[in-house]
Formats: sequence, structure tokens, C-alpha cells
Amino acid sequence: MLDPAVASSMIRFGVFEVDLRSGELRKHSLKVRIQKQPFRVLAMLLEHQGQIVTREELHKELWPADTFVDFEHGLNAAINRLREALGDSADNPRFVETLHGHGYRFIAPISAPSPSSTGGGAAQNSPPYPQEGQGAIPVSAAGRESSAVGGVREPHLRKRWIVVSAAGGALAVLAVLLAFDVGGPGRLFWRATGALHEQPMRVQSIAVLPLENLSGDPQQEYFADGMTEELITNLGKIGALRVISRTSVMRYKGTKKALPDIARELNVDALVEGTVSRSGNRVRITANLLQAQTDRHLWAESYERDLHDVLSLQDEVAQTIAQEIKIQVTPQEQARLAAAHRVNPQAYELYLKGRYHYYKWAPEEFRTAVEYFQKAIQADPGWAPPYAGLATSYGWLWIDGALSPEEALPRFEAALKTALAIDDMNPEVRYTLAASAYYYRWDWEEADREFQRALVLDPNLVEARFEYAWYLSDMGRLPEALAEAQRALDRDPLSVSANLAMGDIYFRARQYDKALSQIQRIAVLEPGDFRAPEFLAVIYEQQQMYGEAIAERKILMRLRGVPAESISSLERAYQQAGAEGYWNWQLAEAKRHNAPYAIARAYARLGQASQAVAWLEKSYQQHDWEMVQLQTVPAWDPIRSDPRFQALLRRMNFPP
Repeated sequence: MLDPAVASSMIRFGVFEVDLRSGELRKHSLKVRIQKQPFRVLAMLLEHQGQIVTREELHKELWPADTFVDFEHGLNAAINRLREALGDSADNPRFVETLHGHGYRFIAPISAPSPSSTGGGAAQNSPPYPQEGQGAIPVSAAGRESSAVGGVREPHLRKRWIVVSAAGGALAVLAVLLAFDVGGPGRLFWRATGALHEQPMRVQSIAVLPLENLSGDPQQEYFADGMTEELITNLGKIGALRVISRTSVMRYKGTKKALPDIARELNVDALVEGTVSRSGNRVRITANLLQAQTDRHLWAESYERDLHDVLSLQDEVAQTIAQEIKIQVTPQEQARLAAAHRVNPQAYELYLKGRYHYYKWAPEEFRTAVEYFQKAIQADPGWAPPYAGLATSYGWLWIDGALSPEEALPRFEAALKTALAIDDMNPEVRYTLAASAYYYRWDWEEADREFQRALVLDPNLVEARFEYAWYLSDMGRLPEALAEAQRALDRDPLSVSANLAMGDIYFRARQYDKALSQIQRIAVLEPGDFRAPEFLAVIYEQQQMYGEAIAERKILMRLRGVPAESISSLERAYQQAGAEGYWNWQLAEAKRHNAPYAIARAYARLGQASQAVAWLEKSYQQHDWEMVQLQTVPAWDPIRSDPRFQALLRRMNFPP
């Protein structure tokens, strides 16, 4: 027989089944992704099937008076998402009918699941669902006396009973209980019927999916993205927990993909999803914790704070999740999670806007990020994160060639110095210091020490991880570099930069097939990213596969808007003089752009060691960041034994 405890939580209508106990909606036995608020609306409508549920009643039950929310927009959004999950239409409804000026009504017949549909021992001839007109009695037609007096419906969800009829006319009373316990102002604890932790779950990895913006204003997307990043960052401070990076999870923004599929793609044990809404300086976050494989709700909570206290809000969410999944948190990590302070709301908003543009990874976006970080500093000169953001933005503008070293590096160092003076325990500040020692000052020991220090403070700071992997490869520590790059990929599997680091390190290790395979992933992840064809061309060049290299160079030039004539000239150069013609074309292009490192590389491939070393000297004098690659990049193999080249390596203090 069907377990009454299970039956009491399950309702069917059409091809759908609702499990009120686990908070799940299924269609043809397959889970349908639905967020918490739309599900709660559905549960309330099902309880009053056939009757009008007013907007005011929904407001009272789902958005209590002591919590903040933009109710009108929130309810409209919840109804729209519910209809989307059900494949329903407001104009021609099959399930949820809108009664303008009044509220909503669930119009489809509902039933309890038959025993056979839930693994019971029903007769073979029993239909999988009670059919309309064959014993399926709407909730509104039976058992209503227990919750209504004189025709006035009692609107509260607490301890309400639903009575349904089974096929054949025998009545069974099926209890449905949804308990809502208010745990203090601004916090709403939700627990479905039954023990949510019946089966112990070991969680060692987690992904925070992009929080949904409930403000109704697309201009507030930066805020929702920023809240997502902050929660990822705070969870990332827990060393025992592998947390997927922002870059990978943002690929699921707005997706309708099933949660178990997302979990498989990211290789995680649990997922966090939720919403963020704000009004003025009030912020409300809801967070739901789900078991990855089953899409089963384990925990959900809502938080509300003033924007001044948003950092402590994020820390509290992270600490609660850590407690729910029973992950080990060291005393030091606990102290870091509890160290948040009040923040200037204006500075915080400007900082989030800066991060939003920073993560677009393009020179013009870095410039916009710089503007926002500078404004954040003006709003709160005593807060470290905007200085760290400003420093790294200047660093990337230098590396991208968008700012000269004379412009970028003094600004980089000034911002870094101030950030260190304010908060030298911030992991991003330590990472920025490591990048300074690595790319700018060529102090290899300091770089190693600071990378490791940053990763102790935040083991899931992926940007520091893949940069550290590159550092290790430049030092010739290739096995360590590959291991570090794999750690970065484990935390950011869909990141272009993490895949690029792994591919480049395979290239340094002369594992060309693995390098090709890894870089080709980028072309799938981001077809418009110029780094994939550029790296693929370099790998093909090293293997003297010039036809393939030219094909990648053509893609690269098109992505960069290079005129068609330049593309044709490369093909003609190779057709006329083979490899020598190819490298002479590269040399001419490098000279046209006045790029000493690239000029030296072309001369090295042409076998002209004296010219190659002379141009490397110019690159050294200009403190070109690419010089950090000199020891291990295969391009220098033709002149590696030259004494002048070896002398240059010693001057840069590369380890032997």
C-alpha cells in the first residue's frame, strides 16, 4: 500500500504531480525546475482548488507583514514563472485562471496519486491517474467543512487538511501540513513536512547559481550578480569546501536546464539558488539549498538587512549553509567569516558595478571598471576592495596593451599600496600583491609566497589559482603547475581563463595533443573569444602545421576586425615561401605594431639568434610582462642554448 505519510504530500493534476513534502513538481515523472515562491503559490492555489485566492491572501501568507519585498512585482513574477513551469497561458488557461481585480483560481481537477504510480501494489488494471469524471473529486468539493465556517474560507496554510477521493468512490483522509516558523525579524525559515535530513548527505562541493533579480529593473542586474559573487566568495573561504567560481555559474543565468544536469556539468554535491530584491537601502535575499543529484530541497531561508550590513548578511548566509551541510570550518575560517563590517551603501553599489564590468574581460570594460572603482573610493576612502579592484584593472589594461607601462604601473602600485595599508588580510589584496611581484617586479620568491598566502585566505579564489599555475609553469615547475591548473578547473570548469591556463601548461610540457584538446574547449565555450584561435595557431606553429595555423590566424584576424587584405597576404606569403614566408609575414606584422617580444620570437623562428636576443634586450628594458615566459615557452627552443639567451635568463633570476 501507499505510505500515508507520502500520499499526504502528493497531488496530481493532468500530467503533473506535486510533492508538497519535498517541494518538487514533476511532469511525466520528470522533475520540472520551479523556484520556491512560485511553488508556494501553486501549493496555496491547490489547497483552494476551484476557489478564488485573492492577491491579498497570497500577500498575507507568502509575504508576511514583517518582511520586506516588492510584493506587486514579486507576485506577478511568481505567477508568470508558475505558468511557465506548467506550460500554461493567461489568455487560455488550463490550470491557473486570473480573475482581474480579484485574484487567481486553480481550475483543473486534482487527485491523489494512485498506488501504482508511486510504487504501491494496486491492481494491474488500475489507471495511473483517476480520470476526470471517474472519481477525481476537486478539493473544493469535499472536506471543506474543517476549514470554512459559513462560507468564509480560513486563509492560513498552517495545519490545514485536504480531503480527496480515490477511484471507486472510497474516501481517504490525506493530511497535508506546511509549517512556517518565523525565526525573528527579517528571517523566514521554511521546512516541508517530514525530516529533510533523513538521509545523511556528504557535501564537499557546492555551486551558487546566479541569484534572480526580483527588483523588476534590468539595471539592477549588477546588484544581483554582485550578491551572487559575494556569497561565492564567502563560501570560498572554507577550505574543506570546493566552491564553483563566478565565471562558470554565470553561464546558467536565466537557464531552464534541470538542476541535476547543472550539478553533473559542474561536478558538485549541492546547489544554492535564490533571489535578491532591494528597495532603497533595504536588501532581501532568499537562499535555497538543494541536493544536487535529486533536486531535493534541504533548507531554505530568507534574510533582510539594511545595505550598510550587507557584508554581514552574506557572511551569515555562508555560515548557515556551512552548518547545514556539516562541513568542517576551522577557527581561522570562522573568524574570517565573522569579520565583516558595515559598509557605505554608495561605495558598495559603485564597487559592485565595477566588478560587473571587470568580469567582462575586455579593455573597454576594464576602463569602465576603473571609473566605478575610483568613484567607490571617493565614497569610502577607507575600504580596501575598490583599491584592489582598481589595481587589478590597471594590471589587465597593461597586459592587454591598452595602457602603456608608464601609465598603468604607477597607478597599479599606488592602489595596491593603499589596499595593503587598509586590509592586508584580504585575499584579493594578497593576490594582487602576488601579481605585482610576478608580472611587474620579477620577484619570484615573493610571488610564490603571496600566491600561497592568498590561497590560504581563500582556497577558492580561482583567479589566483590559475595565475599561480602560470607562475609555476614559468618557473619550470611543470608537474606542480599542472596540478594547480587542475584545481582551478575543478572550481571553474567553464572558464575560458582556467581552460587556457591548463592548455598553455600542457603546451609548455610539450604535450601538444592535450594542449590542443584543452584549448579547443574554449572555442566551444566562447566562439567569439580571440584567445582560443591565437593559442591554437601557436600550438600548430610549434608542430609546423602551417595550414592549420593559418586557418586559426584567419579566425583571429576576423574576430579582431583585421581587413581582408591582411588575411590574404598571410596566405600568399606562405604559398610563395613556405615556413620562411610565414615567419617573415609575422615579423613584418610585429614590427608594424612595434612589439619587441613578438619581433624577437619571429627572428628566433627564422634562426636569426643575434637579432632575436637583441630584440629580447629591448623587451627586457621595457619590462614587457611577456618576459616572464622566457624560460619554458617552446618558441625559444631554437635559440635556447645561445649563451646570450642564457645570460638573459640569469639576469632575470629564473631558477636553474
